[in-house]
Amino acid sequence: MSGLPATRRTVLKGAALVGAAGLGAAACSTESKLGHAQNPTPTAPVDLGAADAVPVGGSKLYREQRLLVTCPAKGQYKAFSAQCTHAGCVLTRIEKNEGHCPCHGSIFDTTTGEVIHGPATVPLPAVPVSAEGGRLVAGPDA
Repeated sequence: MSGLPATRRTVLKGAALVGAAGLGAAACSTESKLGHAQNPTPTAPVDLGAADAVPVGGSKLYREQRLLVTCPAKGQYKAFSAQCTHAGCVLTRIEKNEGHCPCHGSIFDTTTGEVIHGPATVPLPAVPVSAEGGRLVAGPDA
């Protein structure tokens, strides 16, 4: 009789683990376009500060604003959401124009938003950006 409770316990533990794993898989869908934040791009203009903070030929991460900006040539800027399209984590660093997601290892080209390495399969959404009076403004109407 002592074997029956252990077997039952094992079955119940297994069922609980399978249920928890299913929830995790749903939360980390590779088809997510919005991730954790409802809006991965700004819904209003965001002042990012001095335009010259973004090096020519390089990129800068504005983690708090969930944005990254690249400067392909002097006075030209492109911006993208810095929220990973896999599970919605915000990128934590940029190295050699590659944005790195800390959650599952996705890497994005910060000059195009394209996925370099998954599990993400969807590029980072582009965000309008402009330089006004030496300051960068990103978001709608930028």
